[in-house]
Amino acid sequence: MCFIVRNFKFITLFLFLDIFLLESCVAQSNDIENILPPKREFRAVWIATVDNIDWPSSKIMEPNLQRDEFTNLLDFHKKVGMNAVFVQVRAAGDAFYAKSPEPWSEWLTGRQGREPYPMWDPMDFMIKETHKRGLEFHAWLNLNRLVHKSSTSVSTENISRIHPEWILSYDGYKLFNFGIPEVRNFITDMTVNVAKNYDVDGIHFDDYFYPYAVPGQIIQDEETFRKYGQGFANKADWRRNNIDLLVKQIHDALNEIKPRLKFGISPCAVWRNKATDPEGSKSFGALASYDDLFADSRKWIKEGWVDYIVPQVYFSSGFGKVPYRNLVDWWAENSYGRHCYVGIGAYRVGYKERDTNWANPKEIPNQIRYSREDETDGAIFFSSRSLKNNSLGFADSLRQDFYKYPALVPTMPWKDRIPPLSPKSLKATLLNNGLELFWEKPDSASDGDQAWYYIIYRFSPEEKPTAYDARRIIGMCYEGERFVDNTVRPGNKYVYYITAVDRLHNEGRPIGPLKVEVQDQKLLRF
Repeated sequence: MCFIVRNFKFITLFLFLDIFLLESCVAQSNDIENILPPKREFRAVWIATVDNIDWPSSKIMEPNLQRDEFTNLLDFHKKVGMNAVFVQVRAAGDAFYAKSPEPWSEWLTGRQGREPYPMWDPMDFMIKETHKRGLEFHAWLNLNRLVHKSSTSVSTENISRIHPEWILSYDGYKLFNFGIPEVRNFITDMTVNVAKNYDVDGIHFDDYFYPYAVPGQIIQDEETFRKYGQGFANKADWRRNNIDLLVKQIHDALNEIKPRLKFGISPCAVWRNKATDPEGSKSFGALASYDDLFADSRKWIKEGWVDYIVPQVYFSSGFGKVPYRNLVDWWAENSYGRHCYVGIGAYRVGYKERDTNWANPKEIPNQIRYSREDETDGAIFFSSRSLKNNSLGFADSLRQDFYKYPALVPTMPWKDRIPPLSPKSLKATLLNNGLELFWEKPDSASDGDQAWYYIIYRFSPEEKPTAYDARRIIGMCYEGERFVDNTVRPGNKYVYYITAVDRLHNEGRPIGPLKVEVQDQKLLRF
């Protein structure tokens, strides 16, 4: 197996069988990367549930309609080319899942604390349907809210009612006071509970820690600072330490129970402005995570407390104060060997923004193109509704151009670098509707992993088989060990290879080649 190291990112590459040569791998890598669609790229979308932004579309919808609506969303995003979804399962001191210490969400059942009827577990259903389609499911938890401004009901089981001493009131919201150790322990336990009880691929937090400043509003944590702030010269450093303690505590707890579970955060785009800190980004007077939200987002990824970072770069390429390209450059250089996915503000596309750059149909395509040039690991779009609305046809450009070919999720070698073994006994038979490939599952790898899914490659006899070319992937098989290629034509010859991929997307050596010639009523080997 050949590894190429670029900017601390490990790209696992292999060539098939007799052409598996280190020299050819190295010689081809740069040229092929420049002309082919990416073989690995994270492509995801946020599905917001707060205030029924994305799903469910109504809080009085019946469960069977909620299920249909969610599976339709998955089908749409799969068609666009996504390989992961981030679903908000805690919006404001509530839950979209049954095994929770917090009350049911009003945006699911119409009133906070009311059980669904008939009873069902939305997250369990969503995970199964997501995995069935070959997508990762990341549980998105809002950390700080207990009562949202738009909430119309607050359950007696809401933590703000049970522990009012834990709460800060700010601009119509009820928020956690992160300076209290019991609060950090509760949030950690709540997060671990999700990881223990559900087969999620990752845990995700958004940008809400201490609140965004509102004129005339003050964070009333002076008493907490007096009690717990010994050793800190000022409240700002103490608040940042509170968030650091929380992030590290959650990382450690998740790593203990599920070391291969992904954990990441999507902070606001700017860590610090260069005028404030020479190590900051070339942004000018922008709101900064470190200074304004007391969230040292760069530290989290530098310390390895998160597996990925998703800066919310919701700015256009032509916005002078916070230029998109400057922020992408900065984060690409400050990801410290972890993944960097660019958060893209799809909701801004169109003619409604004061920044008229968003009225350019090429803005999102140009952002994707630039993030690829900067060697980030992919993108996440906010949010699902915006992709569905397809303003200026940007979702069409994803489906027809940038995401036309499938991409594997990038690997995380610090979590798992052992690939699965090869599938066994590859065979084919001719059906009325195509050519059926079938094989046997591989034995367990040295780490005990088995195949999570399979990649089916197809080449013409004249082609040199290579794992670089995503255009030669004709299918990904997520259920069972069979695949039907319904695009074969009589009189043509085909060469097939199949690889196994594990849960963290390490790809093993292929089985093949299987060389077949399709005739009218029979299948020949050549």
